Amino acid sequence: MSNLPLHSTAPRQSIALTDKHPSSPPSTGLDTGNNTEKDANPNHYPITSSNSDSDPDAHLNDISPAPDGGPRAWLVAAASAFIFFCALGYSNAFGPGSAPSNPFSFFTGLFAGPLFDRYGASATVRPGAVSMIFAVMMTSLGKTYWQLMLAQGVLNGVAMGLLMFPAMAAVTQWFEKRRAAALGLAVSGSSVGGVVVPIVLGRLLNGGGGGGGGGGGGGSGHVGDDGHGGKLGFGWSVRVIGFVMLPLLGFASLAIKPRLPPRTTSSFLAKALKQKDFVMLVVAIFFLFLGMLTPLFFIPTYAVSRGVDATLASYRVGKLNAETTAGLIVYSVVHGFSSGMIISGASAALTVCPRDPRDLGTYIGMGMALGSIAVLIGPPINGKLIDVYGGYSELSIFSGVMCLVGGLVTVASKMATPQGILGRV
Repeated sequence: MSNLPLHSTAPRQSIALTDKHPSSPPSTGLDTGNNTEKDANPNHYPITSSNSDSDPDAHLNDISPAPDGGPRAWLVAAASAFIFFCALGYSNAFGPGSAPSNPFSFFTGLFAGPLFDRYGASATVRPGAVSMIFAVMMTSLGKTYWQLMLAQGVLNGVAMGLLMFPAMAAVTQWFEKRRAAALGLAVSGSSVGGVVVPIVLGRLLNGGGGGGGGGGGGGSGHVGDDGHGGKLGFGWSVRVIGFVMLPLLGFASLAIKPRLPPRTTSSFLAKALKQKDFVMLVVAIFFLFLGMLTPLFFIPTYAVSRGVDATLASYRVGKLNAETTAGLIVYSVVHGFSSGMIISGASAALTVCPRDPRDLGTYIGMGMALGSIAVLIGPPINGKLIDVYGGYSELSIFSGVMCLVGGLVTVASKMATPQGILGRV
């Protein structure tokens, strides 16, 4: 009888030791490989690398769903709206003078998207906010045309790219079913800023009716000096806009954060170029940009051809007043809102391409950068059409057809999805 407790306790002690050390093989022969795998990664993230050699889609089902709302998510959307208000609103205030910043902003997305995926807002949004404020202040100090191009064109364009594309990627991480609506809300800041900023800048310059930036419309060697041609002058008027942008961009720098842990794969994802949906969307964006940006370059010259004063025509919607035809005002407003919808819609469409949500910024940046090659091709073609035909009908037809082709390619890419043309992706 005294031997029974000894024989009955030995196995229990062995099992207890095995439970305390799950990495050692259990004596019972049970398979505990799953326990070993979990203990090997104590800092277990909700997702793992999507580039595994064995299964690139492994563990994607473990990704926690986007909150699709709530204070934190809408804070990110609001901060993104502030970014677009400052970036595109300020850019639109300079009319044709902002044209050089467009290629720089789109091509910067090729690097800004991957940087956001790997390092978050600290490597993109915050440096972009500082760069934009610096660009505005340098623009206010510019005295010659080349100084304005460096500050307003190059530096401001790079800052816009560092701000806009990470903002889009951040919004997409926090929203899923309401993603298109959240992106539309964010990009609507550009439409509001495109009207408000030119009006404010014009009143600061002239003390009266709204207008656009004095340095953006002409190609003269010198920019307007302080105290000449306005209540505050060009320099201080632009600085006031910079001070208005400062708290908005500061708030965005603190509010925009990625929801998912960073990825550690290469910056440029060549696998995206092998995806049919991604390639079709890039082609669609190319044709849409080929026609969409025509008014930005040619509304002023078209307005002059319709009898509008040359000085007035160089400004954007903010200064179009009673002297301008009502049709031109309506067209400019509609174009401002529709162009914002095209940008937000293209960004929302690109977010369905990556299988790993941590690649969202890279896909958006790559897609918009590749599609924006049209920004470099479109204006020379449009200018040549005006030179050859001497009017704007052929230019309008060409731009309209390009947008129509882009829309048809977009529809075709939706039809190619398993959900079909009417299904929800």
